Amino acid sequence: MTTSTRGATKVPAVLVLEDGRTFRGRAYGAVGVTFGEAVFSTGMTGYQETLTDPSYHRQVVVMTAPHVGNTGVNDEDPESKRIWVAGYVVRDPARVPSNWRSRRTLDEELAQQGVVGISGVDTRALTRHLRERGAMRVGIFSGNALPDEGTMLAEVRQAPEMKGADLSAEVATKEPYVVPAIGEKKFTVAAVDLGIKGMTPHRMAERGIEVHVLPATATADEVYAVNPDGVFFSNGPGDPATADHPVSVMRAVLERGTPLFGICFGNQILGRALGFGTYKLKYGHRGINQPVQDRTTGKVEVTAHNHGFAVDAPLDKVSETPYGRAEVSHVCLNDNVVEGLQLLDRPAFSVQYHPEAAAGPHDAAYLFDRFVSLMEGQRA
Repeated sequence: MTTSTRGATKVPAVLVLEDGRTFRGRAYGAVGVTFGEAVFSTGMTGYQETLTDPSYHRQVVVMTAPHVGNTGVNDEDPESKRIWVAGYVVRDPARVPSNWRSRRTLDEELAQQGVVGISGVDTRALTRHLRERGAMRVGIFSGNALPDEGTMLAEVRQAPEMKGADLSAEVATKEPYVVPAIGEKKFTVAAVDLGIKGMTPHRMAERGIEVHVLPATATADEVYAVNPDGVFFSNGPGDPATADHPVSVMRAVLERGTPLFGICFGNQILGRALGFGTYKLKYGHRGINQPVQDRTTGKVEVTAHNHGFAVDAPLDKVSETPYGRAEVSHVCLNDNVVEGLQLLDRPAFSVQYHPEAAAGPHDAAYLFDRFVSLMEGQRA
């Protein structure tokens, strides 16, 4: 990605998809060139959390909500220390933000962090195109002297694909750190950071858990060096088929029978550890309004998602794995995609979505309580 001066509404910009379709608009954020995978998010709110979610690394996010930036940018809601999206596509950016917590405009924040965006795009048409054709590589080009469309398309087609991308180590912490328990400390959890969001250890800390966040490269010995009552595997970007190291660490945890919880990328890692395959979805699930059924209770939840890959596990039977019986615990009601796994003979489970829900509904917050119950049961 290259960037130059701050975006201005009169600077022309072009979005070029790898299948040759183009959309013209105006620069938003930084002016320059960026490449990534074009995906769309259906969230009506929470753009700040979306932008700072490490799972969006190397993705150009199209917002289906037409008005973006209305509440500006504050210093409380980021999920990490920086914006991770490769590019940003909006239809009608706010002229003036209005919120008592706002410190800057979204345009200013994007420009300051060098994120190239485009506004004035028919995002409804673009979203329909991605639904029909699938997520694909894209480039955003902005400036007063743009190359011809043939040159831009050639550059887009030279960009790396998301399939086969090993990205978790690029976004994870390089050094371990600790998020202390809020109030009385009840448990210690080792959290393997594959692209963790800040709200996730906070949700555990609220429940009396001291969270030791470890790099994606952490070994099983390093995980157990913190003497954990439970082990957590986080969300993160990239193709789970490349994540051989986290899979090996998770298998070591499963062998020892330590309570285990995984979300999003962590769910895919558990799937692979149990012997299931993974595959790339046509256009993925991204947003804060996805209906999921918890098959263990029959309850339907509205949940927050950000995943382009899924686990290939049978929906209607119990599977035999090297670690005992496993079953699909949660399923997406839109398309029957596997949204959760659980072991029946060991204390381990995972979900494909984001129960920390920042931003989003809190229907799935009980999953952190379920993790606590596993650790209580193991201690007893």
